[in-house]
Amino acid sequence: MKYFIFLLLLSGLSCTQNKVDAQNKLTPDAFETMLNSDASIQLVDVRTPEEFQNGYIAGAINLNIQDADFAKKISQFDKKHPVMVYCAVGGRSAKAASQLSKLGFQTVYDLKGGITDWKAAGKAVEK
Repeated sequence: MKYFIFLLLLSGLSCTQNKVDAQNKLTPDAFETMLNSDASIQLVDVRTPEEFQNGYIAGAINLNIQDADFAKKISQFDKKHPVMVYCAVGGRSAKAASQLSKLGFQTVYDLKGGITDWKAAGKAVEK
């Protein structure tokens, strides 16, 4: 019985570790550094088109997480290349990061605090 409990705990830790590794929350500074260091990164703004038009991070592609076909559209991205996601404050991008991991994306980065913290840190935004 102890052996069974040990295996169950070990299995749970293993699954948790993979989930954490796949979904990295980055501060605006770390997000910017990562974005500038790898040309293969796929940057996705998961806000509504209206929010996107009010300002976005250069190079971002707008895919609204609330659209019914979000999973279908994002599945067309390369799962082997890193994906960086952001929203307004972090809630929707956390949901998107989780969904991307479930869809088989190997590396997902999430902007902590969303574009709100990005702007507060003095980072550039395009319109």
